[in-house]
Amino acid sequence: MPGQTVTDLSRYLLAGRLSPHGCLIARRPVARRILARSCTIIATSTATTAHRVRHLHDAPQAAATPTPPLAPQPPNFRKKLKDEARLAKKKQWGGKKKLKSDNQTVDGWELTVGIEIHAQLNTARKLFSSAATSFNDNPNSHVTLFDVAMPGSQPSFQKETLIPALRAALALHCAIQNRSRFDRKHYFWWDQPAGYQITQYYQPFAKNGHITLLARDGIAAEDGESVTVRIKQVQLEQDTAKTLAQVGNTQWLDFNRVGVPLVEIITEPEMHYPRTAAVFVRKIQLLLNTVDACVSGMEAGGLRADVNVSVRRTGDPNTPLGTRTEIKNLSTVKSVEDSIIAERDRQIRELEAGGVIASETRGWAVGSTETRRLRGKEGEVDYRYMPDPDIEPLIIGNDLVQHLQESLAVLPDKELDSMVADYGLTAKDALSLITLDNGARVQYFYRVLDIIGESFQNSGAEFKNYATLVGNWVIHELGRLTTYKAGPLASAELTFSQEGECAQVPASHLAQLLYHLYQKQITGKVAKELLVAIHLGEMGDGDVTSAIDINNLWFRELSKDEYVAMAEEAMQGEDKVLQEFIRYDKFPQGKLMFLVGKMMRLGPTERIDPSTAESVMRAKVDGLYAK
Repeated sequence: MPGQTVTDLSRYLLAGRLSPHGCLIARRPVARRILARSCTIIATSTATTAHRVRHLHDAPQAAATPTPPLAPQPPNFRKKLKDEARLAKKKQWGGKKKLKSDNQTVDGWELTVGIEIHAQLNTARKLFSSAATSFNDNPNSHVTLFDVAMPGSQPSFQKETLIPALRAALALHCAIQNRSRFDRKHYFWWDQPAGYQITQYYQPFAKNGHITLLARDGIAAEDGESVTVRIKQVQLEQDTAKTLAQVGNTQWLDFNRVGVPLVEIITEPEMHYPRTAAVFVRKIQLLLNTVDACVSGMEAGGLRADVNVSVRRTGDPNTPLGTRTEIKNLSTVKSVEDSIIAERDRQIRELEAGGVIASETRGWAVGSTETRRLRGKEGEVDYRYMPDPDIEPLIIGNDLVQHLQESLAVLPDKELDSMVADYGLTAKDALSLITLDNGARVQYFYRVLDIIGESFQNSGAEFKNYATLVGNWVIHELGRLTTYKAGPLASAELTFSQEGECAQVPASHLAQLLYHLYQKQITGKVAKELLVAIHLGEMGDGDVTSAIDINNLWFRELSKDEYVAMAEEAMQGEDKVLQEFIRYDKFPQGKLMFLVGKMMRLGPTERIDPSTAESVMRAKVDGLYAK
């Protein structure tokens, strides 16, 4: 059953109107028509190199008995309530919806934010035991005696866990400490069997790093073109058990996660805008993924953020920072920004009412508008930090640090600069390409580009031109395959490997398709429908070229004389429009495209190149009137 759009559902729920499409009524069978009006699919039963490509658009339906109109519906009470709520909200904001961009500052107050990020390291073993870090197996199946704090069990540091941690610290421009130690952070909770967590509070393995956030990353406009956030320290620590809530007041514990290695990144308290803080978390996630330090991102639970928020009045630079509260375990980038705004506003309301801010830990639920108190907090003394007597100091050699520094992957900012300058992509598209599918989409882009580049060798094709074409299709056209725009043919997702391959659309197929499109051997319409055919697995054992041959889809462009004749016909009866091209201050591009559209409707669209049609029409209007 195909999914319904939000529009269809809202019409059904709020106005009682049924959609004529999808599962709300019985669907009529529809016929499929051929790919292009002048192309006939050759029915050759002996052809095995490529399957026939069916058209993706529904043909006009045959005349049928009209559906009787729906009976008049009674007034919808739910819609009335919704309208009243909308009106009240409109009055509250003075007729304007308050945007997040308007929520970055509050007059008379300064916000200060510090962040602690906990990210799960990409390792096969736990931090102090040889148990595997697999979460797909049965609960409590990867647990050693030390993991559950059995008396007499001892920690055994797993050296391989240090490698991804060092890569993370180097990506954050930290100074690696040759000697570091582990400490015990004491607190009791059911997910911590030892009654303490092993971390590095006093002597972490990395200090004094920084990360620069740029305007293109999406920071708050108040930060200008860039802002640098200092990293106080990066430390290793072990994770806790996983709590599984059950019906009633029952909690189940999975100790597979106990002892899983984490890296904790602690910033200095120097961010002042909610959006910049959210961008910081997103960029950290991108950095850690780029250098292969972490196993998964926030959406999979592999990265969590704790945010410290305080406010103080502006005007006196000597005013100390306000009392901070900590919002724990934020699991999405959106939650970071929303929770900071909510907590900032709560603290300001409290202070303006003459109250005081308590040092406490607070929680946040997705979709909330307010933070909630979890417990009081007096500071580090709560945890009674002490050096762990069972774990020897961690010694890191300079040769290991140098080797990892030299082999570190290209960092996102440098790669993005290269994609803009060398590949011709926009900063927005380049950033999307790098962040999609945990970095696998950009590897697919490079793979397609390499394959199509082999076809263009010694052809004189401009690299930036076809690189931009590949980038556009890898981001946008592939993306449309998974959205409502593909209708019932939409896929839940595309799967990409880290080696740069796509299970549904092989890189070799897309490269071949784009080669023919770039050479103007097929039209954009045909190319898009071939892409869907590839996605649906209708190419069989053949390739794209074979499918074009079998279905007779090659582009046979009109001659120059035919273009001119169509342009002249399109201009007939359009004297008022043509007058716009006389003594204009700014070239009337919209009017030109109106004439081009009319011109294309007069001819066979499958034989018209839009860019050629535009250039011919431009030449005609330039020839008729002198500026």
